[in-house]
Amino acid sequence: MDSNNDEALDIIVTNVVATFRTRCHLNLRTIALNGINVIYKPEFGKVLIKLRKPKITASIWSSGKIICTGATSEEESKLGARRLARYLQKLGFKVNFSAYKVVNVLAVCSMPFAIRLIDFTKKNRPIASYEPELHPAATYRIKTLKATIQVFSTGSITVTGPNVQNVATAVEQVYPLLFECQKPLCKK
Repeated sequence: MDSNNDEALDIIVTNVVATFRTRCHLNLRTIALNGINVIYKPEFGKVLIKLRKPKITASIWSSGKIICTGATSEEESKLGARRLARYLQKLGFKVNFSAYKVVNVLAVCSMPFAIRLIDFTKKNRPIASYEPELHPAATYRIKTLKATIQVFSTGSITVTGPNVQNVATAVEQVYPLLFECQKPLCKK
């Protein structure tokens, strides 16, 4: 961060996507008929279950693979996944919670200044791209962290990465680059 600006940036995690396996075959029709908050999608071969606390949505396939989305932290995601496994056990399946993995984290952050996107892209050309005809944000990829950052001219950024730590590190790495491309303040 800038030495004369002691203001900390708030990184708000908006979605955590995680997967796990039940290590047993799941009868989707049984889940659809006996479960609550269930949407059966036979054309896609899956069932959607919505939990209220923590607020997550789970896509369930008959092979036993489950994808949980909607959590706002890694801990909340794991709690929701375990709660879902317990829910399936209560429906009569021999569920064995295994292979849990956080696969994607989406976070938003707002810079305390606006950004000149064309300058930012020119200075960071090979890893930054900006196509204003296609999307209003510049895209900046950090391959070592497997993170992608969408930078908007207002100073808002959207970060996707494999975990919360990588997302926070990506914001720390991109901040100095954004700081040198900030728009000057308008004088009234």
